[in-house]
Amino acid sequence: MAIWILLLLYTNAWNNGLGHTPQMGWNSWNHFGCSVSDQRVRETADAFIQYGLALLGYVYINIDDCWSDHNRNSNGSLVSDSTKFPYGMKNLSDYVHSLGLKLGIYSDAGTLTCAKYPGSLGHEL
Repeated sequence: MAIWILLLLYTNAWNNGLGHTPQMGWNSWNHFGCSVSDQRVRETADAFIQYGLALLGYVYINIDDCWSDHNRNSNGSLVSDSTKFPYGMKNLSDYVHSLGLKLGIYSDAGTLTCAKYPGSLGHEL
């Protein structure tokens, strides 16, 4: 009984809206791997809304590996693969955000990602 009282006091003491659920969302790698694309990300975001997942707290749409081009631009920045993401990441992120969802994008702290795309090492801001 004392444990329940302590737990109740603890949860009330930290009733600040944070941590009510784990971070809930979707990661492109689990289903699409390197076949990720603008269309597939949009369809997934739409499904979050259509099936009520966003109302349950599923708000993260995370694009994993293979989204970028194999070459950086002239400034050394990563750029999206123009075949997979013909409208660019800004356009895609605007769409996902318009649905009330959050967009995440993967990179690697090393020189290469797991799928051998450019990593971030030496290009941090």
